[in-house]
Amino acid sequence: MEKEIKTIGVLTSGGDAPGMNAAIRAVVRKAIQNGVSVKGIKKGYQGLLNEEIIDLEAKNVSDTIQRGGTILGTARCLEFKTEEGQQKGAEICRKHGIDGMVVIGGDGSYRGAQALSRNGINTIGIPGTIDLDIACTDYTIGFDTAVNTAMQAIDKVRDTSSSHERCSIIEVMGRNAGYIALWCGIANGAEDILLPEKYDFNEQQIINNIINNRKKGKKHHIIINAEGIGHSTSMARRIEAATGVETRATILGYMQRGGSPTCKDRVYASLMGAYAADILCAGKTNRVVGYKNGELVDFDIEEALQMTKEIPEYDYQVSKFLSR
Repeated sequence: MEKEIKTIGVLTSGGDAPGMNAAIRAVVRKAIQNGVSVKGIKKGYQGLLNEEIIDLEAKNVSDTIQRGGTILGTARCLEFKTEEGQQKGAEICRKHGIDGMVVIGGDGSYRGAQALSRNGINTIGIPGTIDLDIACTDYTIGFDTAVNTAMQAIDKVRDTSSSHERCSIIEVMGRNAGYIALWCGIANGAEDILLPEKYDFNEQQIINNIINNRKKGKKHHIIINAEGIGHSTSMARRIEAATGVETRATILGYMQRGGSPTCKDRVYASLMGAYAADILCAGKTNRVVGYKNGELVDFDIEEALQMTKEIPEYDYQVSKFLSR
């Protein structure tokens, strides 16, 4: 028999991502439309354990869809990785009358959602991460904004790189996933793109590319380096020593997490948030929302965590061809 959901909680966990506020807003307003009360949990699972819980009405999420970050805040929580912490979290939910939870975050956040579900709290996950590294979905909240932020920054670096006839290594985020690097590499016309999934650490090939491009008359050389490879500054020193070409490293860092979300992030996050509220109110639990082949779908969390995702080979080959 499906458990009747009377009050749901919503929290954001792990790294923040532009569009999370749009998802929170949609969860709140769709749940209220379904006759369900909503509570917001501040600072992720840590806030849950600290009982930082507030009532949320439709008016509380007004004027938030355009804001970056997360209005609920987020934090890492080692205690929630323990069985004791997970049981405590479920008990706190029951204490506050929360019988359903929407968790917005990445794969690490889903393990916490899984634990809440095991302990009797119906839980739905929404993919909120700029990395685009969740295999069960074609879209993750924040990726579109992050990649546009990085693209615009790289355009600016390229201008000054060309003026000074430099080689520029620009490091973008993505943890161990190369999607931001790949997209920026194509969008910015980079000469080399280094992806964790593909890079063979053949630095000599990069050096050869720079030397050959100089012979062709190119005034700059842009290398997009993924965070999962890193070491951009030391790489720049080695390349400059080997080529004689002035080489600078720029690490874009956390600027990629901030900023007003793009239209795509606002719309998709809103749809995912509404969908999560609907399936939670319908009695589903231990599910993660995804967007596949143009449709909203949901998967068992364990099934979703077991899925794998690879850089599309055709996209990668096109990026190499266009850089010549």
